Amino acid sequence: MFRPFTLVLTLLCALLLAGCATPPPSDGQDVQRLAAEIRNLGPDVDPSEADRAARIAYSYTAQLAQAYQITDPPLIHNAKVNKGLRPRGLCWHWAEDIERRLQQENFQTLTMHRAIANADNPFRIDHSTAIVSRRGDSMNDGVVLDPWRYGGVLFWSPLVEDTRYEWVPREVVLEKRRQEQVTRLKPYTGG
Repeated sequence: MFRPFTLVLTLLCALLLAGCATPPPSDGQDVQRLAAEIRNLGPDVDPSEADRAARIAYSYTAQLAQAYQITDPPLIHNAKVNKGLRPRGLCWHWAEDIERRLQQENFQTLTMHRAIANADNPFRIDHSTAIVSRRGDSMNDGVVLDPWRYGGVLFWSPLVEDTRYEWVPREVVLEKRRQEQVTRLKPYTGG
């Protein structure tokens, strides 16, 4: 009785993992499409900055995929990182590294943000990403840059169109966690 259930559960997990690893098809125009999306953030976005940000997002994703030794779908790679078999490659590593690299460009018309999804969902793991927006705009007006989602292949989308995740500013999530930790550490004074 348990053997068929275990087999079905194993097959469902394998399908789920395979679905997480399937990147959208690419036709070679990805950098240009991302640059156009960044330029469309507003009329005061410098086109050369948008082009540079898109080029770097793609080239640095490829560089990180090699450095992280990506050979598996994201969740399997996560397990390897957590077991010490791979150096980096958790979603927050990707987000941190992409953000740091793009900030090195000292863009005058673009700003980087960080966001976390699933922080309040006990049934899903947290997911981190970097977001680029027009300087002065919130992350909600920006473009998600998510190299983790497809295992080293850059996913990007306007945040409002990325319905797979409900993104929350990273600083909001971290402050909430800090407050929860402070509350847990307070001494008991009850009677």
